[in-house]
Amino acid sequence: ILFTRSDIKTILLPVSAFACAVAPEHSVPRLLLGIVWTWCHQLMCNVSNQSWSGPAEDAVNKPWRPLPAGRINQREARVLRWVTVVICLLFSSYLWLDLLPATLGLFLTTFAYDEMGMSGHHIGKNFCNIGGYATIEIGATKLMGGTRDLDSVSMLAVFLSGAIIFTTVQAQDFADVDGDAVLGRVTLPIYAPEFARMLTLCTLIAWSIGISAMWGIGPFYSGAFNALGAYVGWRFYSLRNPTADRRSYILYNIWLTAAHIMPVHARLGILYL
Repeated sequence: ILFTRSDIKTILLPVSAFACAVAPEHSVPRLLLGIVWTWCHQLMCNVSNQSWSGPAEDAVNKPWRPLPAGRINQREARVLRWVTVVICLLFSSYLWLDLLPATLGLFLTTFAYDEMGMSGHHIGKNFCNIGGYATIEIGATKLMGGTRDLDSVSMLAVFLSGAIIFTTVQAQDFADVDGDAVLGRVTLPIYAPEFARMLTLCTLIAWSIGISAMWGIGPFYSGAFNALGAYVGWRFYSLRNPTADRRSYILYNIWLTAAHIMPVHARLGILYL
């Protein structure tokens, strides 16, 4: 659980909310199974990332994680990394063979991100984030919806999710600048700190307005969502210290989860107020 704790708000909650909102059909057993499947795949990503970044980065940013806390060493973590890959492949095969492409796609993305070092540059990192979110969202949506093929609503939702992640995911890097610098990573907040904050402000406002209009959300809900996006963007731009950035990132994940829920209006028409 400690491997996945910090990314529950980043991966598990937004992806589960997305799949539940986008899935064409719903049932409680499939919902619960989809959440477990998503968490297992998040664990695969988290163990891979933490086993390759090692304890140096997390000793600065997240000292409670298993490696810097001394609960497991780096060699054991890398063995566990491959164990989680096998578990996820077997889990997907057991549930539904149509889930295997999502698992393989997520594995390839994490391999490129960690083993091939694409996490070290902001452009490569953003593309890997798109691949990671898209594959896990597609798998979770298929599982929760009990469908082999995604319809037009699901495909549009996945595309928009990828675009949102690509243009706003630097939000996760502001609070981790010190740890990323230790590892020699070139994240956008390190490469272009002023531009990164301005970009985050502008994209959060633009996506808030755009998503609300695209899904036809009612004035009350769209107004609240737009206000949240503007507030989170303002915080990232104006409050520039690690403590504020961590709080802003929590709010960003609330905004991201809300953005992932918006497609439910295309299914059920419940956000008309």
